[in-house]
Amino acid sequence: MERGGITIDRRRHTVIVKGRPVDLTLSEFELLCFLASRPGWAFSRAQIVDAIRGFNYAVTDRSVDVQIVGLRHKLGGCSDYIQTVRGVGYRFKGDFRPSHQIIIGV
Repeated sequence: MERGGITIDRRRHTVIVKGRPVDLTLSEFELLCFLASRPGWAFSRAQIVDAIRGFNYAVTDRSVDVQIVGLRHKLGGCSDYIQTVRGVGYRFKGDFRPSHQIIIGV
């Protein structure tokens, strides 16, 4: 899947932003993969938690906000791909081409 300046390799658990490796926590990586694999879809905080941690995981909705802030910071100039949808939650902007990797090219 391609877009922007981000390369996500799920098998190797790596993220490259504009040619530079980015060190993400497991939660940040799973969150990025979840949103990026469904570009354009808006997800509530509860849907995000359920998708990356499973149903009935004991976590507050605000913990998703904290993860989003950290993820955006680490993505730097590509942080605008993660959009806030007021009253709903978050989405990843854009479309991807299918692949075993999510590649977001310049």
